[in-house]
Amino acid sequence: MKKYLLGCLLLAPGLARAQTTPFAFTIKGKIGQLNAPAKIYLMRGMAPTDSATFKNGAFELKGTSDVPRAVDLLVKRDGKLGDGVFGHIKYVRVFLEPTPIIVTSPDSVQNAHIVGGPVNADYERLGAATKRVTAKMNVFGAEEKKVSAEERKSPEFAARKRAQFDAATKEYAQSDRDFIKANPNSWVSLYALTGLGMMAVPQYAVEGPLYEALSPALQNSPDGRRYGAMVRDLKDVAIGAPAPNFTQKTPDGKTVSLADYRGKYVLVDFWASWCKPCRQENPAVMKAYQAYNGRNFDVLSVSLDDENGREKWLKAVREDQLAWTQVSDLHGFKNEAAQRYHVQAIPQNFLIDPSGKIVAANLRGEELQTVLAKFIK
Repeated sequence: MKKYLLGCLLLAPGLARAQTTPFAFTIKGKIGQLNAPAKIYLMRGMAPTDSATFKNGAFELKGTSDVPRAVDLLVKRDGKLGDGVFGHIKYVRVFLEPTPIIVTSPDSVQNAHIVGGPVNADYERLGAATKRVTAKMNVFGAEEKKVSAEERKSPEFAARKRAQFDAATKEYAQSDRDFIKANPNSWVSLYALTGLGMMAVPQYAVEGPLYEALSPALQNSPDGRRYGAMVRDLKDVAIGAPAPNFTQKTPDGKTVSLADYRGKYVLVDFWASWCKPCRQENPAVMKAYQAYNGRNFDVLSVSLDDENGREKWLKAVREDQLAWTQVSDLHGFKNEAAQRYHVQAIPQNFLIDPSGKIVAANLRGEELQTVLAKFIK
């Protein structure tokens, strides 16, 4: 789940305007009484771009950026970055912007107090909106600690935990969408939009309008252009679009085409043996198959295993007792069907009606049963 830094500066919505000219930034402050060899690293993704050694807790980082962007400040008390950059290491996220950014804490960087400009103020507001959901997740975590080790192993506990996680994820995502709608000029909105894919598989009907409402400066930024290309891909497999046809082989070499299923509802399910969430979702797909098979409904699973994972794929099919047709070209994420459906994460599925039109997508758990009940009488 995304972590948001809750800073102290709160400005009115809409003050963070798109900044398109490269600018100089300064990040400085004081973290406790740290001294050499302790260092603070400026991380863009997993790559360090700058560092500074502490002197009586003080530090300063300077540089330039083409656009306001999120970075992480990571403290290493021994000064060594080493492997496994994040792991259990504490860090804080800020946004580079022209206004100086002041970071202070009496002890550790994760407790830092941030004072910056309008972009960091927007980031604070985004984080504040998720506090209620975070509190729920903390309650879930506290309840889990009270459960016995034996109960944690039960399918019922796993299902309850997954349902709680899914519900919280939806709330997080909706909170971000509300922020994006209200702040189409903010760089934080572009950041939140690109991050939605970590919580749910993007869908054109949801993410498309959010992207199209962003300011031209945000859309034309490097991240904005990349996201825009993805949105255009999503339109190809949006609800109501004709399902792209594909032909692949079963484990025993039989050729199967999606067109073979014309005239019935079919759930095209993308998964892989190594994908734990996929394996956890298989019982829900099995439940739907058992309830609706023989009622003008079928399932066609496409594995994103590769040639080296062929035996693991077949073993997973046996272990999960998947009774419907399985196909794959064993090219992993380069699977031709997955590319036609622009699949970037699994599990992912598409419900296709008898005419070959996509009528639903990314159905999970009981939602799959609910949606099928609407279409299949």
